[in-house]
Amino acid sequence: MVNVGAEPGTDGSGAASEADRGAGPPVAGAGAAPRGAAGRARRPARWLAPLIVFGVVALDQATKVWAVAALADGPVGIVGSTVELRLARNPGGAFSLFQGFTPLLAVLAAVVAAVLVRAVRRTDDRWTVVALSLILAGALGNLVDRVFRSPGFVEGWVVDFVSVGRWPSFNVADSAITIGAVALVLVTWRRGPAAAGG
Repeated sequence: MVNVGAEPGTDGSGAASEADRGAGPPVAGAGAAPRGAAGRARRPARWLAPLIVFGVVALDQATKVWAVAALADGPVGIVGSTVELRLARNPGGAFSLFQGFTPLLAVLAAVVAAVLVRAVRRTDDRWTVVALSLILAGALGNLVDRVFRSPGFVEGWVVDFVSVGRWPSFNVADSAITIGAVALVLVTWRRGPAAAGG
């Protein structure tokens, strides 16, 4: 006999049905990602940019110390005379550009580094962080030379040691700047069509 006054979910005697007892209370937001999880997933890890910057700067300075010690007596051929490890000191910018403006380049490098630090901290895209970190690391690597190497404070000459054909000599920092710049262009180009289609 059915108890007309029985509460929903009971068998008429006031006892909850077995199915309802096992169901438990509803979970708020079930099936959805935890609050803030999507944002955290999009943001690059905090250690990514410092790891790239410190790693590249350390490698750059270590290879320069080695070049000064090992290449002082002459170049070392890798592919004949086309690709050589040849010690050179550059008073200019990357790839021996803007020679004779060392103090100005040192100041500009410091300003660029500050701008890049801010840009890295503000971006949420992992590949943009990688590109900007490479550029920042290259700028800092050569800035260390300009500040601390001879002939004087903010007048130091940058150590270059990779010579490829007629291309100006370069170093690890120059390579990082170039790779980062190319990567940044590719990321920006790829983001353009995606934004237009979204």
